[in-house]
Amino acid sequence: MKKNVIATAVITACAALAVSSAFAQSSMTLYGVLDEGLNYTSNVKGHSVWEMASGYAQGSRWGIKGVENLGGGMKAVFQLENGFDINSGRLGQGGRMFGRQAYAGLSDDRFGTLTLGRQYDSVVDYLAQTTANGNWAGYLFSHPYDNDNTDNSFRLGNSVKYASPEIAGFRFGGVYSFSNETNFANNRAYSFGGQYARGGLLVAAAYLQGNNPGMGSSGAITANDASFIAGRMRVFGGGINYTFGAATAGFAYTNSSYQNPTGNGYIGIPLAAPGVRLDTLKYQNFEVNGKYQVTPAFFVGAQYVYTRVNDATSSDSVKPKIHSAGLMADYNLSKRTDVYVQGVYQKVAGDSTHSILDHAFIPGLQAPSSTDNQLAVRLALRHKF
Repeated sequence: MKKNVIATAVITACAALAVSSAFAQSSMTLYGVLDEGLNYTSNVKGHSVWEMASGYAQGSRWGIKGVENLGGGMKAVFQLENGFDINSGRLGQGGRMFGRQAYAGLSDDRFGTLTLGRQYDSVVDYLAQTTANGNWAGYLFSHPYDNDNTDNSFRLGNSVKYASPEIAGFRFGGVYSFSNETNFANNRAYSFGGQYARGGLLVAAAYLQGNNPGMGSSGAITANDASFIAGRMRVFGGGINYTFGAATAGFAYTNSSYQNPTGNGYIGIPLAAPGVRLDTLKYQNFEVNGKYQVTPAFFVGAQYVYTRVNDATSSDSVKPKIHSAGLMADYNLSKRTDVYVQGVYQKVAGDSTHSILDHAFIPGLQAPSSTDNQLAVRLALRHKF
């Protein structure tokens, strides 16, 4: 009898250890960000506006990500991330349940990670971290209309992505997004980039191309997800950040080109003057930024962006200029909760396009200014879990 009891106890203990070991091979994490604050805008269609607004330094979100160890250094990975507006509770990213990210794939310690689903492009993955908006500042600090997508205005659907492991401080990757149509090239996109980080140095570069972005509901960049709606989009650029002590200084250059653009997801109206067809719209963004960690709990940051625009129609070509400047201060109340204040100013100068593009517009605000300048100030609370 004693032998049977002992044997049963041993078997039970071994089974418990086996189950515990199996669960130890896998992990799943629930996480999120709540970013809520009060915005003041100097001019929205001719009037100043006070409003509550969600998700600026970081988009408000919740998500689930997981890893299952398959053995031999290989893992199954997945991530589902939902974006939402705190004030109304509505879904973000065109009303998608998991509009920020939704993918599954395989990861290997030696060979890298291959994932499939709705994902970021290589500009976001590698280059954006050298800009203020893609690193520590967020939405309001985006380049005009987020023309280079360094602030994640859109994601790539139907995408296959490869990301390398880190090799002596260097990592690289690329993504291809299918149109899911019989016309293979219609509304497809592809992107690639790389990043080198060593000590306080960060150097990055990336390229992105989309064919017919914003056209249709099932392609790489759909109509309810696009920033610019155009015949073709091309974005490339590079950037560098260097951290020395408590200070970080950065420079980024991006070049964005749109063929036959007809609209923009932020302002939602024709971009050209009445009766005029816009053949090409090009942006060159030159950004300098800096951040200083005053104490472990408090930092201040600044950004200036000079944007050269080339607005070409069948009969004319004009070259406006856009000046954008931003300041930010952030204080951590705890490891997970902080308060921040931001101020951003934009001025449109140079040639006139005789269209809505002559009006200043800071991404994230309700609408363009009625003039060539616009100011926004934000005070907000952010909590991470």
